[in-house]
Amino acid sequence: MKRIPRSSVRTQRGVAMIEVLVSILLFSLGILGLIGLQTRAMNFSVDAADRNRAALLANEIASTMWLNNSITVDTSTGTAWATRIADVSKDGLPSATATVVPVATLVNTADITIEWSPPQRSAADKSRLTTRVTLPPPP
Repeated sequence: MKRIPRSSVRTQRGVAMIEVLVSILLFSLGILGLIGLQTRAMNFSVDAADRNRAALLANEIASTMWLNNSITVDTSTGTAWATRIADVSKDGLPSATATVVPVATLVNTADITIEWSPPQRSAADKSRLTTRVTLPPPP
């Protein structure tokens, strides 16, 4: 049987420990990456839900326009629409505002814009949804 010299045994000491530490480091980086990915996915999910609610609210305003056969809807502060859009407990959006602006170049056409501040972003970084509504010409 061949004996291994003592000098080469000493140089091999600790190699297994270094391999374990490197593998723990790589595993930890992978877990941190997965946590970051999950956080981004949750933010995208919240943003998609907010956009869906904004589209539904814009559709409600457009339906009111169709029912009244008029592109004028009062969405200024203090009105029922302003309260409805900003009330988060009743499917509104956080810090939301709605504006209805008639399109000057088109008859019976208006742009509905809903802006809100998602809680995961800064107040200056607002989200916006714009919908154009065209009513049939008056009879």
